[in-house]
Amino acid sequence: MKNIYDLLGRIFVALIFIFEAGDSIAYFRQTKQTMTEYGITWNQDILLIGAITFLITGGILLLIGYRVRLGAFLLLLYWLPVTFIVHSFWNDPQEVQRLQSIYFMKNLGIAGALLLIIANGSGKFGIKRLMVVSRIRPDET
Repeated sequence: MKNIYDLLGRIFVALIFIFEAGDSIAYFRQTKQTMTEYGITWNQDILLIGAITFLITGGILLLIGYRVRLGAFLLLLYWLPVTFIVHSFWNDPQEVQRLQSIYFMKNLGIAGALLLIIANGSGKFGIKRLMVVSRIRPDET
């Protein structure tokens, strides 16, 4: 049962980041405007394309269960700075502070899930293990 939970957890976490990558691509110009609102003006195109690359690469690696530690690390490199920049509730006006603090804590929970993936790997259901298990040996033909 643990392996099924590992697989489902990886899929759910991966979908968060793959969805965010798709959203950033679909609303590229609006995402750059949001970056400007948060004071991120240095090389926006490079930063945004890099973020999208990390999101897609990390999300797919988690989804298929191949090199999940690398995928989770790439996602953490994106996720933690974004969490502290976008959801810095301690800097927000009182009327949005509570909501932003909830988003901040949610993002910390997702970061925790990524750390668990780094610690535990992909589990039984990963493409790398599937390739090893399904390999036909020359003496079996």
